[in-house]
Amino acid sequence: MAQILLIGLGAGAASALLFAALASGRFFAIGLFYLTPLPILLAGMAWSHWAGLVAAAAAATILGFTLGRWFFLTFMIGIGLPSYALSYLALLARPVTNGGGGKLEWFSAGRLVLAAALIAAIATACTIPALGSDLDSYRAALKFAFERILQAQSGTPEGEAWKLPGGGDPKAVLDFLTVAMPLAAAVFSMITSLANLWLAARIARASSRLKRPWPQLPAMTFPQATPFLLMGAIGSSFLPGLAGLVASLFAATLLMAYVILGFCIIHGATRDFAIRAPTLAAVWISVLFFGWPILLVAIIGLADGFADFRGRFAPPPPNLPTHKPPNE
Repeated sequence: MAQILLIGLGAGAASALLFAALASGRFFAIGLFYLTPLPILLAGMAWSHWAGLVAAAAAATILGFTLGRWFFLTFMIGIGLPSYALSYLALLARPVTNGGGGKLEWFSAGRLVLAAALIAAIATACTIPALGSDLDSYRAALKFAFERILQAQSGTPEGEAWKLPGGGDPKAVLDFLTVAMPLAAAVFSMITSLANLWLAARIARASSRLKRPWPQLPAMTFPQATPFLLMGAIGSSFLPGLAGLVASLFAATLLMAYVILGFCIIHGATRDFAIRAPTLAAVWISVLFFGWPILLVAIIGLADGFADFRGRFAPPPPNLPTHKPPNE
């Protein structure tokens, strides 16, 4: 217990330092800030979920004492608790029934991706009351904040209206940012959490402290009810007021989950392709440079439940589980 406490305190201090590095204003500090969840996840994955909880609480407490209680809440809701929850779920297992021979069924990679999507949407939704009690006041506060930031970046004197450098309608830009940025924040939070979870698991595995087996990521699947969850979130996003905004956060992160699934399917289905490397390179480059092909990747993820692309193009090799476990 003492070791868990010490590990948690050390990881919490490291996470607080990474978070506070952003205050330096240096460019490299942004990269350090994105690694803020890593110590918490590593403590939870390599030692115990209790160590992860201690790390989250310690980091939030340090930031609360040094920077103010607002930072305690911000860190705990946005980084601390989500990181602890993911590390806890990653090590969640249950005995296999019906002749399992003492084997464990671990929380699957697909369910971890979905958990990260739901957690990121919830964490982003929890920030809404800090800016407004209704949709109009929330968007007005966001628009004011974006306008101040863009004024400062463009060097516009205070009191003058901000203008686009190349002309155009600045109001349209602010309206777009007000609508798009909450969704982008939720998606980016999800991606950052998953990237740090993967990195923490790799470090724990390299140090022989990872308790669970490494999952077959190209064989990842989602539970059968996931498309209905996505459709419900998309349908609810048309509700008026804050309810529609919160639903749109879930729709955005769940769509990103299907993008991740789509990439896993592409990697799994092309396993036996003679031109696999050029094919994967073309997919990734088109997504990174053009952007819109990411929708096709998400559609592949959605359609796999009916088309079974991996089963058609690349049947699983011997001694490996099929890409659809019995419980999913």
